[in-house]
Amino acid sequence: MSKSTPINIGIAEKDRKNIAQGLERMLADTYTLYLKTHNFHWNVTGPMFQTLHLMFMTQYTETWNAVDLVAERIRSLGYPAPGSYKEFAALTSIKESSSVPNAREMIRQLVDGQEAVVRTAREVLPIAEKAGDQPTVDLLSARMEVHEKNAWMLRSLLEE
Repeated sequence: MSKSTPINIGIAEKDRKNIAQGLERMLADTYTLYLKTHNFHWNVTGPMFQTLHLMFMTQYTETWNAVDLVAERIRSLGYPAPGSYKEFAALTSIKESSSVPNAREMIRQLVDGQEAVVRTAREVLPIAEKAGDQPTVDLLSARMEVHEKNAWMLRSLLEE
């Protein structure tokens, strides 16, 4: 928290801290999903290559832009945003892929990642709502909508 100029935005310090801690997990999940999606974009092969290569690029680009929104919201609340792989690894709920899976497994893992971000956002949402933090509520709602839609689109590719 800033020592030089107190923050007086109508949200108690304790609530700002709780929200920021939740957003740190959201940021870690978002960044980890970004990295995983970009990795799969680079490494996808098979008959669906063109479709998946483009879909993954669309999703990682959107997710990359969201990283900034989440980090800046943490800063607006008066706390430092985590920004190292070590911090993200400790905070994320998304499992890393240690190998290059086949295209179907990539899709499955990205569905799991998209849904993990939604679950994290859903955990933070009531904390922000209770504190009257409408900007965070709006951010989380928008992120849930994007990630739920991405998960649906990816899941549809797994249907026979």
